Amino acid sequence: MTARICVARIGAAHGVRGEVRLWVFTEDPLAVMRYGPLSTKDGARHLEIARAREAKDHLVATLKGVTTRDEAERLNGIELYVARDKLPATDDDEYYHADLIGLAAVGVDGGPIGRVIAIHNFGAGDIVEIAPTRGPTLMLPFTNAVVPTVDIAGGRITIDRPTEIEGDEPDRQPS
Repeated sequence: MTARICVARIGAAHGVRGEVRLWVFTEDPLAVMRYGPLSTKDGARHLEIARAREAKDHLVATLKGVTTRDEAERLNGIELYVARDKLPATDDDEYYHADLIGLAAVGVDGGPIGRVIAIHNFGAGDIVEIAPTRGPTLMLPFTNAVVPTVDIAGGRITIDRPTEIEGDEPDRQPS
């Protein structure tokens, strides 16, 4: 199966003519219209955007075949996916989150740290979440200082890890 990436999530119905709020995860929100039919996560259903206009922080979209508020309400919460190969290539040092998830996380010395399980952004920049080989989940800033190397083809990211990640305690002087 071709790798697919979530590009939008349908929100609440908008108005009475079947429009929906559409939360888009692409750099250019209207680019989602150029990908053709979008599918649900399981690939069982395909939806195509007929029209869309920008609203405050989302799009208001008309989906082909959805003409009533009731039909629109039943779509609330559905995530929409597109085949990875339909998306534009990324620039150097730019990555689709889906390309990073699952990569091995290693230290600068090559030692294993864990696996990337998610990328988050809470407003102050991207955060890489790593399930370590031991210990609790790690949440680290996704910056060049902390993640100096990303090797998609090699299946790994390098983490310049502080001693806390390694589990080493700093030397303490007796009091």
